[in-house]
Amino acid sequence: MAAQPPLDSERADATRRTRLANERTYLAWWRTSLTAFAVSLGAGRLVPDLTGGERWPYALDGAGFGLLAIVLLVYGFRREREVSRALDEGRFVAPNPRLLAVMTAVGVALGVLTLVLVIVAP
Repeated sequence: MAAQPPLDSERADATRRTRLANERTYLAWWRTSLTAFAVSLGAGRLVPDLTGGERWPYALDGAGFGLLAIVLLVYGFRREREVSRALDEGRFVAPNPRLLAVMTAVGVALGVLTLVLVIVAP
């Protein structure tokens, strides 16, 4: 039968994996934010030039996605710091459910606005 690794070694390995997962999650917040910035530019600047219609609904949609992108960046940074501190202290920290609900609601609202623009706009 193979020898079991020491408990301290297992704990250190689990902590390393958790820190790497935290880093990957932070980078996912960045990727999501960059995507929202790209949608912001596309919806707010490129689409109105292609459609030739009213600019303001697209500008509103694009600005909303731009603001969402900023919130995603800031929250991702804060979350990474919170999780790192919690790991240092040997505890778990849950995400802020209210902020996640607000971000979801904003995303749904922007999605509905985008859908309406796709269906109604020329």
